[in-house]
Amino acid sequence: MMFATVCGIVVFLLITGFFLVISLVGMLASDSASTKVKENSVFVIKFEGTIDERAEEGSPFNTLLSMGDMSAMGLDDLISSIRKAKANDDIKGIYLEGGEASFDSPATAQQLRDALKDFKQGGKWIVAYADQYFQSNYYVASIADNIYINDHAMIDFKGLGTKTEYMKGLYDKLGVKYLVAKVGKYKSAVEANTQTGMSEYDREQRTAMVNGIWNQWLKEIAASRKVKPEQLNQLASDSIMALADTKDYVKAKLVDKVLFPEEIKAEIKKRLKLGKDDNIPQLTLADMLNVKSEKNDDGEKIAVYYAYGSIVDSEAMNLLNGGGHSIVGKETAEDLRKLADDDDIKAVVFRVNSPGGSARASEQIRHAVKVLKGKKPVVVSMGGAAASGGYWISSPANYIVAEPTTITGSIGIFGLIPNVGGLVQDKLGVSFDGVTTNKYSDFETDLVFGKNTDDIMRHMQTYIDHGYQDFLNIVSEGRGMKPEQVDSIAQGRVWLASDAIKIKLVDQLGSLDDAVKKAAELAKLKEYHTVSYPGQGDWMDKFLPSENKSSYLDAEFRVLLGDLYEPLMQLRRDLSTTDRIQARMLDDIRVK
Repeated sequence: MMFATVCGIVVFLLITGFFLVISLVGMLASDSASTKVKENSVFVIKFEGTIDERAEEGSPFNTLLSMGDMSAMGLDDLISSIRKAKANDDIKGIYLEGGEASFDSPATAQQLRDALKDFKQGGKWIVAYADQYFQSNYYVASIADNIYINDHAMIDFKGLGTKTEYMKGLYDKLGVKYLVAKVGKYKSAVEANTQTGMSEYDREQRTAMVNGIWNQWLKEIAASRKVKPEQLNQLASDSIMALADTKDYVKAKLVDKVLFPEEIKAEIKKRLKLGKDDNIPQLTLADMLNVKSEKNDDGEKIAVYYAYGSIVDSEAMNLLNGGGHSIVGKETAEDLRKLADDDDIKAVVFRVNSPGGSARASEQIRHAVKVLKGKKPVVVSMGGAAASGGYWISSPANYIVAEPTTITGSIGIFGLIPNVGGLVQDKLGVSFDGVTTNKYSDFETDLVFGKNTDDIMRHMQTYIDHGYQDFLNIVSEGRGMKPEQVDSIAQGRVWLASDAIKIKLVDQLGSLDDAVKKAAELAKLKEYHTVSYPGQGDWMDKFLPSENKSSYLDAEFRVLLGDLYEPLMQLRRDLSTTDRIQARMLDDIRVK
């Protein structure tokens, strides 16, 4: 029986290995093969999972084992696929299938909507259909020629709001106290750990932010649905639209008609002039990524460098053992130096989507941007957010372009240290004793475990004050303003780009394409093409473990914890970060 068991295990491993090799060969072949587009095709975009700046490439082993976040989509992939669909004569339209997509920011939703709007301007149609529409999904889908819903469907149209989990009450019970040194009355990133509610300054900036985004959405949805913004706003005020009857959605012109699935298929076939029994040729996002594009490599090269995620000194850690994209100071600075030394690159578009992070890492990157600017034009394209440290690294550029709903500014810094002296000494009974040569020889331990910290925190506040003045001087130099002018609009306050342009923090409202055009103009280029950096890696890289790839369990925690994921990750970073001085904006800005 022992022999039979061993033989069975060996045979199982051989068979599994055989199928694994076959699967890998098939995957590699599919990667290299281009998708052939059939006549009368439809590009199907499903609103599901998360939509971030760029899609992370995972290991093929994870794919085979259904490990990894398979529902994540990159904004860059979506936009490039929509452009290919616009240029391909065999693709007649786009079908938007509603669901629960989570955008990393309002600006991400806006950029996708703008790409769909451009698709329509090419003379092609867009049809949207769903069992349910969440607000950001509906905002994007509202650009469609026609919006249909299933019977008993739901549209969550209620206005925007933000809520923060304030942890001070819990920490008080545990005997944990956060020590804070900061500059900027609006610098509210520390408040979740130090207060039980929102400060008046944070309430002011958050109110301005959500009202600005909501008014932008109302304006664009109203234009597409041919109603007045006031009518839409009244809908969200008068009743809970998520609980309304589908007939009310039609009456309010939120949708055009209620259809069952077989009826929407008939509608699509009618647009394609297909017969009742004909199949609809469909293309998924994965298919579109393999469709050959008419890529123009003529002219000079403009680099588009993507920097997105929190700014860190070393690779960020997820809940277990690493994951989630980040901007690593040393690595990013080195990449920018290489771009500066590359004579084939005539200009650089620095694509920034970051809430900030480490002040030390931000300064490394800022210096590299300044060196790069000395050799060739640098234009910043702001994504969902370029605030605090994100603005720090953007400020030296020749020119800054941002989406109207980009969150920027937040010029301010803070130091945040969790002190667990009350927990360890009073509740757990642990005491400390030792010897030192000088008064502050052991100040780090005293901050975390001691009780008499006032003297040390005075030194910390002086250090933070100097850091804030450095931040003002950096922005002053980069934006051509006086430090006192910067201070009057700084104080840690976040701004929507639509307001930031009025105070000279942003030069132009526009897209990544607009930033590329500006870079070409500054470099005096008539013919040019773009190349994305850093590279996504070749197929061999997918077989090797990488610290910056989200793990399967991390993806599961994202789903399980939902909106609590980011606050909990931030708490973990507070406890483990090596850089106590942070240039970071208020909190996560993911919307649904």
